[in-house]
Amino acid sequence: MTIKPLMDRVVIKMTEAEETTKSGIILAGSAKEKPQVAEVVAVGPGKADVTMGVKVGDKVLISKYSGTDVKLEGVEYTILKMEDILAVVD
Repeated sequence: MTIKPLMDRVVIKMTEAEETTKSGIILAGSAKEKPQVAEVVAVGPGKADVTMGVKVGDKVLISKYSGTDVKLEGVEYTILKMEDILAVVD
């Protein structure tokens, strides 16, 4: 089964949060922040006034509390509007 976003929506898959800090300290599950970098899985066709500035496979930086989380076949995705994507990360 696949997800096909409508209008100016984008489907993303969050990247894994860092398990350790740069100094080597292992973080407990409650101490981890929600990651803000994700990979684009699907892109909607857009609207007349919205240009879809991302493509499948792009790494993006998103707003912290944006989108709707969905689980499909055991995989967690987030569906959000194009305007909630802040930047493309290289």
